[in-house]
Formats: sequence, structure tokens, C-alpha cells
Amino acid sequence: MLCLGIEGTAHTFGIGIADSKGKILANVSRVYVPEQGGIHPREAARFHAVNARRVLDEALNVAGIELEDIDLVAFSQGPGLGPVLRTAATAARALAARLGIPIVGVNHCIAHIEIGRLTGRIHDPVTLYVSGGNTQIIAFDAGRYRIFGETLDIPVGNCLDVFAREAGLSHPGGPNVERLARRGRRYIQLPYAVKGMDMSFSGLMTEAVRRYRDGAHLPDVCFSLQETAFAALVEVTERALAHTEKKEVMLTGGVASNMRLRTMLELMADEHRVKFFVPPSEFCRDCGANIAWTGLLAYLHGVRQRLDDTEVRQRWRTDEVDVPWRGK
Repeated sequence: MLCLGIEGTAHTFGIGIADSKGKILANVSRVYVPEQGGIHPREAARFHAVNARRVLDEALNVAGIELEDIDLVAFSQGPGLGPVLRTAATAARALAARLGIPIVGVNHCIAHIEIGRLTGRIHDPVTLYVSGGNTQIIAFDAGRYRIFGETLDIPVGNCLDVFAREAGLSHPGGPNVERLARRGRRYIQLPYAVKGMDMSFSGLMTEAVRRYRDGAHLPDVCFSLQETAFAALVEVTERALAHTEKKEVMLTGGVASNMRLRTMLELMADEHRVKFFVPPSEFCRDCGANIAWTGLLAYLHGVRQRLDDTEVRQRWRTDEVDVPWRGK
């Protein structure tokens, strides 16, 4: 069985094709880059609409198949930016209607976990999912993925990107903060906000910007920003690991490319003698392959949707989704 997955939650429009044995046949995407500032949802949606056909044709060519070979269409139903989600959903509905095949809406956050479980051959991890739009510590229990900790305000990826813009660093901001942080030598005291099992990054970002504008050495501010934010992430992940007694830790999402965060999590995992895994970078980022594989899992375990059920869900929480392919 072949599934075509459409990703469209933020800056990336992606199409992936996967088969029911877990082989990824294609994973093609185009990324919207704003001229200035953050993502403009309507501009991103226009970008996706313009590029959709080109991405589709390339994905089919890479997979070496025809459109009529597709058996199932999956799409990112949420969470995400409204105009962007609607563009992806419209494309998915059009394909499903034209081909007369089933359609399945997929939770974007869960798709990141499932592609990681597939590519890492790991079974039951505590997952730290960190990106520009999401920051969650997730683990499976009693038929659903449960959130053991999350940001109370802005995601950590957004924290890094906004600071980078305020400091005059080029886009994308996160990698530039990481590069400068390697040259930092002095830790500057910044707000560390862990509240129970949740985290807050807005005050940290605001104070880091203030310190930079007051004349602090930029590499030192970048170093301190990373150390503070990542320490909070690792602390909550470690407590979730201790609570759940899982034997695996996975890091995924766009911020998973940060080598300092990887190192800190790996040290923590080693101390607890559990396996640590980061998916290949193309699957850490938003992409259609994540959606295609998760759509297959859902459909093969009885999930069915009519076209009327495919309205987008901008605030679709990870812990609202039944996960029949994992059992109880």
C-alpha cells in the first residue's frame, strides 16, 4: 500500500511517499523564507500553493511511480498556522477526490515521533520535541501520547530565532546562535524558568536581548542563552524519564540539529543507562515522509475519515489523539 503525505503546518510544504513496509520512497519539500521578521501565514500559504504541483511532480518522479499508483492520501491536519494548514488540506482533499481513495488527517507532532520510531528502530521513547512552533516532552501511555512537560509561552526554537533577529543575525537564526555560542567563554546569568514540569522561554529571550543591547559580548550571550534554555529542557526530560521508567530517549524537531543540545541529552541518557537517538536530519525537519508514514499507521489500524472530517485543527494537542497502532 502506498501513501502520499502532505506536510503544510508552517514554512515547509512537503510531499512524502511511503509504503506499508516502512520504506520511504520520496521526501521532497520547498521552504518559505520571509524577507524579514517571522513567518507571515498568508504569504507562506501562497508560497505553498504556488509550489504544490512542482513538489508533487518531483516526489512522484523520485519514487518512480504515477499518481494513480497512490492508495491513500494523508495530510497535516494540525497543529499549525491556519492559512498554511488549509492549503495543505485543500491539496489533499483534491487528490483524494480525484483518485477516489481514502484520506487521513495526521497530527503533526505525533508524525515526528513515529518517523523517529521507524528510522531508529526504537520502541517506546521519552521524546523531546523541539522546533520553532513546538516544545514538548512526550511519552506513550494508555492508548495516547501524553505530554509530560511543555512550554507555557513561546517554543524554544522561536526563542532562539527571535533573539537572533533582534541581534541582527541572518536567517535562519538558530544555527547562527549555535555557531556564535561555540565562541562564548563567560556565562551571563539569565532567567531559568522551570515551573513544575513546564518551561517558560519568553523572559529568557527578553533578558538575553536586553543584555546584548546593554553591550554584552554577543558570543557570551548566545552561549548563555543556549545553556540556560537547554538545561531546562534536559531537566524536564530527565524527570519524565525517571517517572515513566522508559529505556529510550529521542530528540526530534528542527532544534534537534543543535549539537550542544544533543550532547547534553546524550550525557543525561548515559547517566541513566538508556538509549539515546536522533532521527536523520531530513526527518527531524517538517516533511511529507513523516505524514505519509503516520497516515499509513493510522489507516492500517482502522482510522477512517470522510471529507467532512478533514477540517484543520490549529490547536490540535498531541494528547487528544487516539493511537490504535500502539495498543494500550
